[in-house]
Amino acid sequence: MTLAWYGHLKFMHDTPLWKAILFSWCIALLEYSFMIPATRLLSQTNWSLGQVKITQEVITLIVFTPFMIFLFKQPFKLDYLWAMCCLLGCIYFVFRSQ
Repeated sequence: MTLAWYGHLKFMHDTPLWKAILFSWCIALLEYSFMIPATRLLSQTNWSLGQVKITQEVITLIVFTPFMIFLFKQPFKLDYLWAMCCLLGCIYFVFRSQ
């Protein structure tokens, strides 16, 4: 979803809005085609719905950080490292009760 939501800012900034929306929806459809089966498979394991969602969000943010730094040339901040530590805490707490 990262590319669908933010890719048009890099690759289609001079394109009319309707074309950017159509392009983003095409990418989102492809990404959803992978996410829906993955979510369904994880929900059939012994993971709770909360564990599936937290894992999905952590993966999204792990993908977004290099995307932001390398594609959009945003400077790395130490705060991103602290945020990652908080995400690791989320994973710990959501899986701790098993």
